[in-house]
Amino acid sequence: MLLGLVLFIWSCDSFIKDVKEVAPLARVGEAYLYPDELKPYLADGLSPQDSAAFTVNFINNWASKQLLLSKSKINLPEDKLRKFDQLVEDYRTELYTRAYLEALVLAANDTAMTTTELRRFYDDNKDNFKLNEKLVQLRFVVLPNQFLNKNEIVQRLRNLKEEDRSYLDSIAVQFKKIHLKDSAWVSAKELMLEAPAITQSNQDRYLKKSQFFELQDSLGVYLGKVHNVLEVNDIAPFDYSLPEIKRIIINSRRLSYIKKLETEIIDEAIKSNEFEIYEER
Repeated sequence: MLLGLVLFIWSCDSFIKDVKEVAPLARVGEAYLYPDELKPYLADGLSPQDSAAFTVNFINNWASKQLLLSKSKINLPEDKLRKFDQLVEDYRTELYTRAYLEALVLAANDTAMTTTELRRFYDDNKDNFKLNEKLVQLRFVVLPNQFLNKNEIVQRLRNLKEEDRSYLDSIAVQFKKIHLKDSAWVSAKELMLEAPAITQSNQDRYLKKSQFFELQDSLGVYLGKVHNVLEVNDIAPFDYSLPEIKRIIINSRRLSYIKKLETEIIDEAIKSNEFEIYEER
């Protein structure tokens, strides 16, 4: 019987199209549970036996909640029931209004920002962009332990003139990793994942401005030339802060736009006589 019930639920989409009255799965008092309320919770790929077990469990849970709800309405004090009803109504109102406002904000799609605007915001709020982690500018390569010409790589990585960069790029396939863009800021934590020989305990020794390091472990040889370092509580660089700056500006615009919408809605309602405030008498 349960297998038949599950098969009935699976096929209820086409059935509902043809028949307005759908047989319920269960009833508790005046509350009914219908197949379309269960179907979204049925995972794809379940065997008929697993689906049948899930269906029984779902129905029993639904019935338990309905029975407890019915008992609570009978046994809880009236003032508490009124308070709960008000909380439910407030939450319902909040869900509807928030969804509507978010849809209006999304439709406005006000996300364009100029570099001048972003830079101005950064300059005006630098104290809010203090680092909570160490940042490093560096170039580094990771060589296999059996790499034969390590000394030349060390020399070229130290100098890194244009011809050195071209040479390293041309043989990059022989490296395990390569990073030559020393204008980019990376976190010390991220670097430690790329170069496990650098650790929390030795980072202050090797991650220093203008420091060249050579480390080795069972995974490879790590060569790096540090260009610059920023410590915790230093001001984060503009480029590194850009994602956060954009997020803050977009959120600020969003809040301003919502405030503007709320004001306009009230003004329009007053003009159309849809909204009135009565004087106290």
